[in-house]
Amino acid sequence: MTMQSLTIRRPDDWHVHLRDGEMLRLVAPFTAHQFARAIVMPNLVPPITTIAGAADYRERIWEAAGRDFQPLMTYYLTDESDPEVVESGFNDNVWLAAKLYPANATTNSAFGVTDIRNLHPTLERMQWVGMVLCVHGEVTDPDVDVFDREAVFIDRVLVPLIRDFPELKIVLEHITTAEAAHFVRDAPANIAATITPQHLHLNRNALFAGGLRPHAYCLPVVKRENHRLAARAAAVSGSPKFFLGTDSAPHSRHAKESSCGCAGIFNAPYALESYAAVFEEEGALDRLEGFASEHGAHFYGLPLNEGTITLQRAENDIPERLALEISI
Repeated sequence: MTMQSLTIRRPDDWHVHLRDGEMLRLVAPFTAHQFARAIVMPNLVPPITTIAGAADYRERIWEAAGRDFQPLMTYYLTDESDPEVVESGFNDNVWLAAKLYPANATTNSAFGVTDIRNLHPTLERMQWVGMVLCVHGEVTDPDVDVFDREAVFIDRVLVPLIRDFPELKIVLEHITTAEAAHFVRDAPANIAATITPQHLHLNRNALFAGGLRPHAYCLPVVKRENHRLAARAAAVSGSPKFFLGTDSAPHSRHAKESSCGCAGIFNAPYALESYAAVFEEEGALDRLEGFASEHGAHFYGLPLNEGTITLQRAENDIPERLALEISI
């Protein structure tokens, strides 16, 4: 008999983009509706590189989403990051983690890191205080094929990083390849990964289904079918190394449907339903609660949420567009 409802502990989103200003006010309630907490990415313009900036941004999120929602802030790492500032913000509970963007790897990453060696003093301090490093795992070398950039990042950057900082807690964000899934699976316990719904549902054919499909474009890009299947296997495995991170990334329509469309998929309104569909298809609904509500909290050293959320089976037509208005 098909299950008609499923109740799980209130889940968390361990990777989300809420933007700022008018866009923040429009999109944050969708995340807060489904998730108790969320790791909020710092790639605003300008990026979040100060304690005051992070605290102010958190207040703006609360204004948009309500005080029942807990935004977990992150620090945007640059070549000039100061270990004292990073540690101070962490000790004062202003931010929970720091985000590594290779320079120009994705949206609003121009201020990112040009050489990982520039971060060594900061990473050493993070390792010492137990602060998590969240990583956008792609190289930006133009000679590397866009579909290979995650696998090359693991070899060139992540392997040496783990060797140099063996106790640093690292989350490889939004993994998309079999190489990443297998690497994290076999790595020490301080290495984990988030997985998005889009990388569980889509392979790269979705980018070209009857034409160029900008709304299926995200970074890292979706990959071949064997990589999608590897990501699904990792998500439903029950391993505490893998947990939910939507990478929900809203853009205005004109920015997506243009001659140089922005990367990002806005999945927040139906994220949990999307994950549940995958787990049901894989015969693993009993493991959804761990993936969505437990593994991430354990990795970050946070308590589990007290409340629950119930998913009810019902017909649900996903609209082509949401009735949201934003000035451009």
